[in-house]
Amino acid sequence: MAVRQFKPTTPGQRGKVLSTFEEITACKPEKSLTFGYGKSGGRNHTGKMTVRYIGGGHKQKYRVIDFLRNKEGVPGTVKTIEYDPNRTARIALVFYADGEKRYIVAPNGIQVGQKIVAGKDAAPEIGNALYLSDIPLGTIIHNIELHPGEGGVLARSAGSYAQLTARDGKYAIVKLPSGETRMILVSCKATIGSVSNGDHELEKGGKAGRSRWQGRRPRNRGVVMNPVDHPMGGGEGRASGGHPRSRKGLLAKGYKTRSPKKTTNKFIIERRSK
Repeated sequence: MAVRQFKPTTPGQRGKVLSTFEEITACKPEKSLTFGYGKSGGRNHTGKMTVRYIGGGHKQKYRVIDFLRNKEGVPGTVKTIEYDPNRTARIALVFYADGEKRYIVAPNGIQVGQKIVAGKDAAPEIGNALYLSDIPLGTIIHNIELHPGEGGVLARSAGSYAQLTARDGKYAIVKLPSGETRMILVSCKATIGSVSNGDHELEKGGKAGRSRWQGRRPRNRGVVMNPVDHPMGGGEGRASGGHPRSRKGLLAKGYKTRSPKKTTNKFIIERRSK
């Protein structure tokens, strides 16, 4: 997994940095695990725009990903490493011994032909899914469940990982990618290793058109609007706009929106680093 720069033969090539895709081993996805879907363009069921700056974009097919990893004790073989337009990480197609095929989020370092397995008896090796009660302390993990049987919801994007630091009774203490330290039930599952495509953060589109291909429309700043359109609009000349707020008047840039009465606050040992 590496990135490459381009010779500035055109303005769009200057500054463009993209992945080499050298780890990709298949061009077409598994047909039984994909389906087509339309895009909303930011409109609701009545056609009214409810989310701005969304629209267009290349046609995509959704790949059904196994975040549950609930085929316990059934060994699987990694057949391909593939690109997924719906996420920043790579995905791996796994053929299980009982004939079933599933996609998983590809861990960093996984190879075609590698054997993986999930369950209590699995070894703590890259790609295997174990319960937090069975994972050695200090292990790098990803695709972590918050509730048993829910499926992994934490540390799923490119290059991200968490670390299992301790266990205390029925809870495991996990340091998350944000820097937050949190208690999670030891009956929750996680996958060993970090997520693939760690160089994703180095990529640069090089031109506005690449954002349009990804379904993003131009976004204009609040300070350049009129007062009727945005709380930060108006003023003579280039006014700074006052206190940073959203279009609806909610404070932004540092204002904490998490409820202090939220019931899950008791599971957070240390807040995320600023």
